[in-house]
Amino acid sequence: MKDTRERILDVALEILGKNPDASMGDVASAAGVVRRTVYGYFPSRADLVAALTQRAVSEIAAVLAEITAAHEAADQAWAGFIARLWPLAHRYRVLVALRRGEYGEEIHSILGPVEKMLAELVERGQDSELFGKHLPADVLSEVAYAAVFAIADNDLSRGTLGVGAATVTSLLMLGVPEARAKFLADSPHTRSG
Repeated sequence: MKDTRERILDVALEILGKNPDASMGDVASAAGVVRRTVYGYFPSRADLVAALTQRAVSEIAAVLAEITAAHEAADQAWAGFIARLWPLAHRYRVLVALRRGEYGEEIHSILGPVEKMLAELVERGQDSELFGKHLPADVLSEVAYAAVFAIADNDLSRGTLGVGAATVTSLLMLGVPEARAKFLADSPHTRSG
């Protein structure tokens, strides 16, 4: 049963990634199950989106916790996080589109723990004068984090950008000087495999 649920979630990510307005029937068809099976696991589309968001939060929070536990400087920690986040940003980019719609409030509430951890990292960077103080830490972290997903969405469709562009752009938004941002993006320990 767990395998079927996970397969439905995997397929839903793919289908919704191509068309955020795809129906539960579209997901069922692509997963090779009947709609009743999908509804058995996810009674509504909102439940499906919530499960996808919770899965994303779990994966992203694990990466962020590991990165922040390393006790690196905040700019190095952010660059390392973006390198590790990059494959997840591609996988879960549909949540950015869905967040702008009817599921926005629910997605935002589920993402709360990740947003709190990111705000704490940005605040640490502001306190150590590595990040700018042009916005409050919680707002600045959301802006820099959202840019990564915007770049991932563009990269997936065109293939012209990469993790380096996402890292540099998000660091620049945080107020890191361009030379330092490029250095961090090119550092071997921050490049994703």
